[in-house]
Amino acid sequence: MRILHTSDWHLGRSFHRVSLLAAQREFLDHLVATVREREVDAVLVAGDVYDRAVPPLAAVELFDDALHRLADLGVPTVMISGNHDSPRRLGVGAGLIERAGIHLRTDPAGCGTPVVLADRHGDVAFYGLPYLEPGLVRETLDAPAAGHPAVLGAAMDRVRADLAARPPGTRSVVLAHAFVTGGAVSDSERDITVGGVASVPADVFDGVDYVALGHLHGCQTLTERIRYSGSPLAYSFSEAAHRKSMWLVELGADGGLSAAERVDCPVPRPLARLRGPLEDLLADPDLARHETAWVEATLTDPVRPYEPMARLAERFPHVLSLVFDPERPPDDPLASYAQRLRGRTDREIAEDFVAHVRGGRGPDAGESVLLGDALEAVRTEGEDPR
Repeated sequence: MRILHTSDWHLGRSFHRVSLLAAQREFLDHLVATVREREVDAVLVAGDVYDRAVPPLAAVELFDDALHRLADLGVPTVMISGNHDSPRRLGVGAGLIERAGIHLRTDPAGCGTPVVLADRHGDVAFYGLPYLEPGLVRETLDAPAAGHPAVLGAAMDRVRADLAARPPGTRSVVLAHAFVTGGAVSDSERDITVGGVASVPADVFDGVDYVALGHLHGCQTLTERIRYSGSPLAYSFSEAAHRKSMWLVELGADGGLSAAERVDCPVPRPLARLRGPLEDLLADPDLARHETAWVEATLTDPVRPYEPMARLAERFPHVLSLVFDPERPPDDPLASYAQRLRGRTDREIAEDFVAHVRGGRGPDAGESVLLGDALEAVRTEGEDPR
């Protein structure tokens, strides 16, 4: 069975205030053309269809058009909700849409109920595990504890129990939206840390033939059978080196992958991250190749230059982001403060603040739990598990 694995469309998202709607439309044109030309048997979308819970109308129209075109091709599509989606909104009309071969899986309670497709070798069971927010789905899944490993483990227990009751030789595919240990992150993914643990071990997916992951925006292979497709477009300058693509995989008769190919996505405009003093960036002839790119410029001038953005735009008309990182001596107090904050989580910064105001004594165990609960309450405010 030939499967096209994609994820993290983030329809409706902008790139530093530049609309990406036209680029997202071009990607969906490319996806539909790939399905038709490569004779794809099933399309998988591993979450984050939209960029936010209430997407703009233009994004909804784009999604609606994509569903109609895929349905017209007669190719089954299985998709799950991600942490950016509203499960209830995305899942509206799922039962009716399923008649057209579009299978939306947004309800955590349905993790163990697969979409069953068949080829000449027999059945393939596709299990859709939408993004599982631990605080919202723990009771639904009867998970033994809070946290991503526990709830995803409980969901996979349901998958394995259903699979064990199916005829021998039934092959299996899981779609999941999660941060799996070993995956490389970028700046554009929303933090899903709960209780200090955001990632889940890869062995939570033991017992299935292929795992189509979403959430991380870089295409990557964790094991031969566990892969991220990554986002089809770059959504932050941290993705400047990414090769945006989809996975086209062949599921063999025995459940193993007989082929795995990266299908490149259209690039609306290259990204460039430039660093140095302003005058050097304006004069360096080696930077001419970036004059048509979307540019992030990090200026290292010890004193902020006059009108830097306007001056950069004269050479790089598509400059979008300006960062100041003055080169300072190691003993400069401002430099040491920035170094202390770099790479710290919100919880770590909050605990450091408590230690600062107490003369070095940080929060005790109970206070640390309260801080974690408060940060988690703010992060999940307004979310709905369904």
